[in-house]
Amino acid sequence: MTEHSGGGGVDWNAEAATFDEEPDHGLRDPEVRRAWARRLGEWLPERASDVLDLGCGTGSLSLLAAEQGHRVTGVDLSPAMVERARAKLAGRDAAFLVGDAAQPPVGEQRFDVVLVRHVLWSLPDPGRVLRRWWGLLRPGGRLVLVEGVWGAFGISAEVVSGLAAPLGGRVRVERLSEDSLLWGKDVDDERYAVVVRGD
Repeated sequence: MTEHSGGGGVDWNAEAATFDEEPDHGLRDPEVRRAWARRLGEWLPERASDVLDLGCGTGSLSLLAAEQGHRVTGVDLSPAMVERARAKLAGRDAAFLVGDAAQPPVGEQRFDVVLVRHVLWSLPDPGRVLRRWWGLLRPGGRLVLVEGVWGAFGISAEVVSGLAAPLGGRVRVERLSEDSLLWGKDVDDERYAVVVRGD
């Protein structure tokens, strides 16, 4: 959740120092880490691919993707988050950019996967943003959107899958609330992934 508008007025630069203390942010607990690695293994292609991690925060999912052999580009609005991500993935095939997830500063570069966790809910006009992200994919690429509804914040799986349907890919919703290993605790709110595949 490292974006700007709608993000509850949080100063993400100030949050960077303690961001990884949340179990599903830092993935420091081996079981939580394994749970996310397993899910990413299901969502990302088996072959080495170019992954764009938008709202990458401190790079925890970027690191898991890199460990699975993917080339990662991460984008986050917070320079402090990007600094931590660069340190976390030092020596790996990864690059991190400061920029807006809604308009990633990647120029004409195209990717096999656009991976976004807990960002879409905070952006104005999510339908337009999804079209932009879909346009960043190579033919046969996929969007992996991990979102949820937390009290007054968030966006439902029904809304995201409805916005994704016109993109022309195959849309699959995967419920994640009951997989407590992902969150390091039991949760009773709505958490899910929407995977949109162009292949």
